[in-house]
Amino acid sequence: MAEARYLSVKDLDAADTLAVLGLAARLKREQKQGVPHPRLAGRTLAMIFQKPSLRTRVSFEVGMTQLGGHAIYLGPSDIKLGERETVEDIALTISRMCDLIMARVFGHDIVAGLAQHATVPVINALSDREHPCQILADLQTIMERKGRFEGLKAVFVGDGNNVAQSLVYGGALLGMSVTVACPEGYDPDAGLVADARAIGKGTGAVIEVSHDPRAAARGADVLYTDVWASMGQESEAAQRKNAFAGFQIDAGLTAAAKPDATILHCLPAHYGEEIDYAVSRTPNSAIFDQAENRLHAQKALMVHLMGA
Repeated sequence: MAEARYLSVKDLDAADTLAVLGLAARLKREQKQGVPHPRLAGRTLAMIFQKPSLRTRVSFEVGMTQLGGHAIYLGPSDIKLGERETVEDIALTISRMCDLIMARVFGHDIVAGLAQHATVPVINALSDREHPCQILADLQTIMERKGRFEGLKAVFVGDGNNVAQSLVYGGALLGMSVTVACPEGYDPDAGLVADARAIGKGTGAVIEVSHDPRAAARGADVLYTDVWASMGQESEAAQRKNAFAGFQIDAGLTAAAKPDATILHCLPAHYGEEIDYAVSRTPNSAIFDQAENRLHAQKALMVHLMGA
């Protein structure tokens, strides 16, 4: 079975992660200069979606086009994972026809099952456990803004969700301290945090969970947030709105961080909830750099996994 996979940020070690980020920066420069880079010419990416998306679909599809390859969109009604066919049969069938698989799913067990049975590389384009492709783009954005990872402090404000959990791993791998500031009861997975702390001991990254956003934000180099209720949590939206009051990136919170703190949001945003619109449009905000960097980071990841 295929060994190449990217289901979690920690599926690449620090050296490979930095290599992918370096390639992403190079591919971005080439694309801006109009220099073609058809490194995956003749290759096909199968894109499996249980959840709809703007950035994920556009970035992967455009990315494969710019790499000289082709992408096939397989929406929720096209496959019906686990209903019409088993995950195993889908993985084995697609592996006979395509060179790469990416999947944006609800349960992490689904993308793990695809990777278990596929004979081609599998990429987690989002699951309920992690969102590693997003964090690759975030790391690229932080490098562009700060020029380093070691010694930085990133603070994630909001739900200890898949994005927060991947950020914790990314920081631990590269020596960037990460604090997740969330309401009680919305902490990131305790086992994952313990795992990240163990990794961080070797890189100098301090991984913390706080329930006080103002205290957590003091001295932050990066402030990051995401929606309070993710897709599939709509029934909890009202409850979460009450629980997350005060866990917002606004003028008050940014005043606690460093004056040049980079503001991140993986989008889509609910302005007036997890982030203030005015803050999202300041020079410190890099939210649309993040969105663009999904394209470049994922291109580099696909090239890396294909050994091209």
